[in-house]
Amino acid sequence: MINIGDIEKFSIVDWPSKISVVVFLQGCPWRCPFCYNQSLQNFNAEGNASWDNLLHLLEHRKGVVDAVVFSGGEPLMQPDLDGAMDTVKQMGFEVGMHTGGYDPHALEKVISKISWVGFDIKAPFDVAKYKAATGGFGDVEKIKQSLNILLRSGVHFECRTTCDPRVLNIDDIYMIADTLSKIGVKEYYLQKYRPIPSDTVTQESDCEKFFKEEKLMAFLKSKFPIFDVRK
Repeated sequence: MINIGDIEKFSIVDWPSKISVVVFLQGCPWRCPFCYNQSLQNFNAEGNASWDNLLHLLEHRKGVVDAVVFSGGEPLMQPDLDGAMDTVKQMGFEVGMHTGGYDPHALEKVISKISWVGFDIKAPFDVAKYKAATGGFGDVEKIKQSLNILLRSGVHFECRTTCDPRVLNIDDIYMIADTLSKIGVKEYYLQKYRPIPSDTVTQESDCEKFFKEEKLMAFLKSKFPIFDVRK
């Protein structure tokens, strides 16, 4: 059905206000330098769980868990994602998704099945900057199309950016926020970068600098009805 890398059996953070089972799907088209889920990048890699494992778990989570969040990797790579979502909904669970929006056609196919989306904005909508943040993906028009699909759908969604100081600077955050605000995004979060094991250079002060910039924080609060930081 779908290629599952792993399953988080109980989460209260992957969908705000919902108790969720999180399904980490195998495969991602991007190679973000700050990725903590590198084991999920290869679509064909053998995961630690299966579709049958998920169904068995959900049968025993009815009445305890509100929702299933499809995460990754990148869920939109899965050809049978819509069927998996249908099955989960038929079992009585709401459906959420984490995505970078790389494939608007795949998003359009499943958007009617979803109640909430966490949308990762990697960089300003500039080809070179997006390539640097994703390890080579520069088709920012696809990201914009995916955002427009979400905005038209009326589905509750948030946008968030991981502030990797090796990739982004403070001016980049201003640019991202200005663009998102102008197209109608209402909910935005900045996420603190925590150095991956191979990053032996980045210091705590580098990671904190975004959040200590008072003018930036004030700007973001003025741009979005809902804004916060996640550390």
